[in-house]
Amino acid sequence: MDQPILNDLVPIPRVWDRMNGVERRLLEVTMSDDAFLTDIAQHLLRAGGKRYRPLLAQVAAELGSGDGDGPIEAGVSVELVHVGSLYHDDVIDEADSRRGQVSVNENWTNTVAILAGDFLLARASEIAAPLGEEAVTLVAQTYARLCEGQVAELRFAGGLEHGPDGYYKVIGGKTASLIRTSARLGAITAHASHNDVEAISDWAWEMGLVFQMTDDVLDLVADEAFLGKPSGSDIGEGVYTLPVLYAADGPGGSEIRDALSGGAPTDRTMIDRVIDLTVAGGFVDRVIDESMAHMRLAEAATDRISSPALTPVLRNLDAYILNRVKTART
Repeated sequence: MDQPILNDLVPIPRVWDRMNGVERRLLEVTMSDDAFLTDIAQHLLRAGGKRYRPLLAQVAAELGSGDGDGPIEAGVSVELVHVGSLYHDDVIDEADSRRGQVSVNENWTNTVAILAGDFLLARASEIAAPLGEEAVTLVAQTYARLCEGQVAELRFAGGLEHGPDGYYKVIGGKTASLIRTSARLGAITAHASHNDVEAISDWAWEMGLVFQMTDDVLDLVADEAFLGKPSGSDIGEGVYTLPVLYAADGPGGSEIRDALSGGAPTDRTMIDRVIDLTVAGGFVDRVIDESMAHMRLAEAATDRISSPALTPVLRNLDAYILNRVKTART
């Protein structure tokens, strides 16, 4: 996410003060007595990143007092879960880069990347523990859901039979669950009311779905300069997302099914053909419309929060996610 744009979308100075605290704490808590492990654990943190999840924790903390270190620690914990899971994802995907840097598994080894990911996840639990039993339980449950989502994606890879229901199971586990936990934990640690905690959690769940759905659309419609990787990378990895799943059952579906029947295609021409059929058939637009429906559910959840002043900020964040698609298509 572009920092200047986000400053405009979230014009709350103390949110950004706490985000500065998150950045400092991320480096503090990933220090190890072993300098080698410190370098590996901080490799991806120093590369930057969206910090979307800790930002949601700080925004949600505005529903309570927003004071104290609790929301900062909540943001640190969820970001460590996120980054630790990325280390593991890169091993699974055999990725060679992440955030414009050589990935840990490529720069060192798969074993080192797995152990460093475990270290970050252990630190996430350690940071959550002083926040209370609910917080540490929530972090643990969320990581379990991330694992369930990843296993489902691996099980479905290279096939089309899982359909939209399977797709939503994957993105609910891999993406929406941690985004929901980020907002929920921020609100809880700021001592927000029960109603506000539930409302912001519902908002974040729907926006987590939108976040992943739009990312999957971008993989089909954005160019390599925008994505930082070739378009259609998901198809090449055998991960068939919602637009492709819909297209496979559409008018040009037989050609798509034939193209993908042998597993993940490695031929660039074949990948481009699947993309063309999916876009031309209107299935990208269908998924954008579907993501808009989830956004409307998110906006309905914001109507339940007790702080009307925060509603425009949440809707700014909603619009930003969809605007990424508009930017990529122009």
